Amino acid sequence: MTVQLGMPQHRGAGSPGTGISGVPGRPAAMPAGLVDRYGRRATDMRLSLTDKCNLRCTYCMPAEGLEWLSKQAVMSAAEIVRIVRIGVDLLGVRELRLTGGEPLVRADLLDIIAALRQAHPGLPISMTTNGVGLDKKAAGLKAAGLSRINVSLDSLHEETFAKLTRRPFLDRVLAGVDAAWAAGLGPVKLNAVLMRGINDAESPALLAWALDRGYELRFIEQMPLDADHGWTRRNMITAAEIRELLSADYVLSADPRDRDGAPAERFEVRARVPGTEEAAGPVLGTVGIIASVTEPFCSDCRRTRITAEGKIMSCLFSREEVDLLGLLREGASDDQLAERWQDAMWIKPKAHGMDHVGLDAPDFIQPDRSMSAIGG
Repeated sequence: MTVQLGMPQHRGAGSPGTGISGVPGRPAAMPAGLVDRYGRRATDMRLSLTDKCNLRCTYCMPAEGLEWLSKQAVMSAAEIVRIVRIGVDLLGVRELRLTGGEPLVRADLLDIIAALRQAHPGLPISMTTNGVGLDKKAAGLKAAGLSRINVSLDSLHEETFAKLTRRPFLDRVLAGVDAAWAAGLGPVKLNAVLMRGINDAESPALLAWALDRGYELRFIEQMPLDADHGWTRRNMITAAEIRELLSADYVLSADPRDRDGAPAERFEVRARVPGTEEAAGPVLGTVGIIASVTEPFCSDCRRTRITAEGKIMSCLFSREEVDLLGLLREGASDDQLAERWQDAMWIKPKAHGMDHVGLDAPDFIQPDRSMSAIGG
């Protein structure tokens, strides 16, 4: 549902907003930035450019797709640039990731990135994509100012890829990954969701392929964010199972670098001496595991999300959304928009859309939106 927080009448630029009233523990004078009741500060902004996608991944969308937002409902390029500027200049955002849906389907993507780069020369700007069409756009994305890219890739086998995505586009995705590397959009990160009995056995081979090419692979536990609401804890491949699958060929050891709020727990990867527990040779690269379900990292979450129609989601699993774009279109000042954003993040839940951790909890309710409609 959408929550209306302190909807003010329009006042002149620079006038104070109304903020939240009656929220327990909210300071009369909010600390700087996007802080919440649990002391977390959001500095990583995930902004969705569109809810549309040209794949139909089974863990995200139904086969027939979803009802897309109208063009008028989605943020314009100018509105995106303004919202990002408020986040960076007024609220302490230090990193931006553009998401979807599939951002490559947006016709003005290069213009948006170029405008963001011009406004924020030092801001890391990354993008998550399914890679379809990336081979034709990678060089342009780099020239426009994109820093790096994440590509979803769940399988290297055509039949398995088509089963998971319901589209026969594996060759196009692989071409896009290679084009991103050639364009300098590195480190190129790959995101893989393992599905029991479908692609889980492929995980060591997928890691070997990524290591050989210098890509950084991230395995992601399937989350209850599918439009069909078919997710079950029983069918999910856990982080512990992922480590076990990889251990047949590799020895994993904790990456010495600070995790620094990143969702992925990183491991250094070495080849395993056959028949032993010993590692052979040097570090081949790293692999990450994002264990949002079984090993949650909510206590150090630093993310704030804006959906394609300008709704603030303080948590990926939140069932409450706060309208920022509507306020912007009513003529609100930057200060009013910043205050609305702070208010929305102040009431961020502790974990998984609740004030306690646990997707197994009896009071957990799956969000109405699928991942494609939220923005990853």
